[in-house]
Amino acid sequence: MNQLNNKHVSKYQDTHHKKFTSGTKGVWSSEKPDGKYSLINEDISLPAAVIKQSALTNNMEWMQTFANHHQVKLSPHGKTTMTPAFFEQQLQAGAWGLTVATAPHVQAAAEAGAENIMMANQLVGKANMEIVAKVIQHNGVNFYCCVDSTDNADQLNQFFTVIGVNLNVLIEAGVEGGRCGCRTPEEVIALAHHINNLPALNLAGIEVYEGVIHGDNAEQDIRQFLAQTIQTVELLTKEKLITDTNPIITGAGSAWYDVVAESFAACQHLTAIIRPGCYVIHDTGIYEDAQNLVMDRAEQNHGYACELGGNLESALEVWAYVLSRPETNKAVVGLGKRDVAFDAGLPIPERGYRSGEAISVKGLVATAIMDQHTFVTVPDGVDLKVGDIIAFSTSHPCLTFDKWKYLCVSDDEHSVTQFVETCF
Repeated sequence: MNQLNNKHVSKYQDTHHKKFTSGTKGVWSSEKPDGKYSLINEDISLPAAVIKQSALTNNMEWMQTFANHHQVKLSPHGKTTMTPAFFEQQLQAGAWGLTVATAPHVQAAAEAGAENIMMANQLVGKANMEIVAKVIQHNGVNFYCCVDSTDNADQLNQFFTVIGVNLNVLIEAGVEGGRCGCRTPEEVIALAHHINNLPALNLAGIEVYEGVIHGDNAEQDIRQFLAQTIQTVELLTKEKLITDTNPIITGAGSAWYDVVAESFAACQHLTAIIRPGCYVIHDTGIYEDAQNLVMDRAEQNHGYACELGGNLESALEVWAYVLSRPETNKAVVGLGKRDVAFDAGLPIPERGYRSGEAISVKGLVATAIMDQHTFVTVPDGVDLKVGDIIAFSTSHPCLTFDKWKYLCVSDDEHSVTQFVETCF
């Protein structure tokens, strides 16, 4: 795992100042009095994962405005970045809370200042339950986790009864062939009756993940699934199996958040929450494709995404050196599987630099990747030399972030202004 050493902003910085001032050796060539380290002038050790702050801010504001327009809460899925400095920015931009996937992530979200935390997953295992219990007790957060079985509900009730903590749960409703979740409304209702008899558990609503629905009629099927979920929440409320004043209904990954927000927009009697995560970083691959479909749907249906103006921007690049030119049409770059996602497409050369000046990377294509190397095809006539810098964009940001302990945050002139820590 790569080790760029510094610490994220605000309340963490002073506490860990000594750690990071002593740990930055080797990250930059020499200390800059203005605190800016130029990527194109080789002040930073490469390869490096780089986040463009202006794109990050744009994405946060764009999605928050989208959610506000539909009168739904935004609880971004933190698993994309697991970067507390970015969590803080999302909360400051207006996010209702944070969504996470694991018990340790719950702790990270609480330390970043989230008052509402959803674990869009089942909470299983005593050690995991203990972590969550301590966060609830020590941080006073509103915590919610998913359940989809009587076994899980019984285990949670047994643990939280002993320690005297009430636990908010959301029944996960799923679809045939999907991942977790009750497969029918009848199963949801039966589980709700079971939870009603468990004193340590409070049923707060229903959680879904529509991203497992595929096929030619996916949009129609998703809308039907969401309508069914809304009806089920209302039924559980009517039967007093949910007693909260505004029961939670939550869904939306990064591909269908527009459809979910539109479906939930009329649910003012519910606490409707969307949970996209990858929007904050975006990419030039699968999420760019997904966002294009969002915009296409908006154009066809006069949706708000078109009226909003602007769009999501790719905020992440990985910068690396050309290490070798072993053949006329081949370059080997010091960037590999240890540094960048490769599950949803290879990294894409976006820009090149030599001695602080821009060079053309037109026609360069990554063709294969190894642990520390990426092979790039170089067209005839392209002047590419050992020591040149290439900035690559990526697809599927989640699997680039989890390869880095520390990330560079840059301005629009490609100067690194701070380093932030991930906590996977």
